[in-house]
Amino acid sequence: MKILSVNIGERKTIQWKKKVLETGIFKYPVETPIFLDFMDVKKDHVIDRKHHGGINQAVYAYGKNHYPYWKNLYPDVDWHHGMFGENLTVDFLEETEIHVGSVYQLGEAILEVTKPRLPCNKLGYKFNDLAILKQFWNSTKCGVYFKILQSGHVTKNDVFSLLEEKSNQATIAEVYGKKRVEKQKN
Repeated sequence: MKILSVNIGERKTIQWKKKVLETGIFKYPVETPIFLDFMDVKKDHVIDRKHHGGINQAVYAYGKNHYPYWKNLYPDVDWHHGMFGENLTVDFLEETEIHVGSVYQLGEAILEVTKPRLPCNKLGYKFNDLAILKQFWNSTKCGVYFKILQSGHVTKNDVFSLLEEKSNQATIAEVYGKKRVEKQKN
């Protein structure tokens, strides 16, 4: 897995229907390295700290290999890296092959796989269509959250180097599938 872009977002005020909301989901590529800290990515704005950021969700990665699937469903969206609110757009990320607890070196940082990203309304606002939430749930294209074990800078073209694989643990796709079932029961 190789980083195609590192992305950060500003605090943005949007209007959705008759509501005025603040969000940090609008992330865009930057040419300078970003710093992965223990709770979040420095200089990246996270508004909803209850559901984003923190120790087990310090950085979010999403696979560029998933973009064509979504572009087919949303051809009129202005596409760029960072579309899903990810800090790291990765060339190839396959949730069915990444295990919770696996550890990677990336640039100066060491990261541990923690959980899948669960879709929230902000994703729907970004795509101007809440239907994407159900579509997101019905795929395994959820992306990966990481915990930071060693903080440090990462940049475009850095490569994930597997330090410790936890193949005896569930994959991100398996965890995501269980979360989907739980959501359907509620």
